[in-house]
Amino acid sequence: VQLQASGGGLAQAGDSLSLSCVASGGTFSSYVIAWFRQAPGKEREFVAAINRGRYTFYADSVKGRFTISRDNAKMTVDLRMNSLKPEDTAIYYCAASSSVIVSNYRNSDGYNYWGQGTQVTVSS
Repeated sequence: VQLQASGGGLAQAGDSLSLSCVASGGTFSSYVIAWFRQAPGKEREFVAAINRGRYTFYADSVKGRFTISRDNAKMTVDLRMNSLKPEDTAIYYCAASSSVIVSNYRNSDGYNYWGQGTQVTVSS
């Protein structure tokens, strides 16, 4: 499966942005889709994931502010980001896996397909 992330940009603290991850190829509905992010000088970190049953998982740092959703017919996963903070500034990547288990959702090693990343910059 190939993934294409889009929707990043510039925002001010408190603003909202939405990211989209569009997939092509593969059986999209069978994949766990996740968003990770990487800030300059930091390791890639988990943001959110949604599985086949549409159960969602969030990092504590974004819980209550970000919402992940999927549309299997359109083969897309969206990440709605509200109440943005400067610390949300990062390159955001979507990732997919058909075999990752729930205990490994937050580990980037569990995903074998990655999009190219989209930059999100939040100013204070």
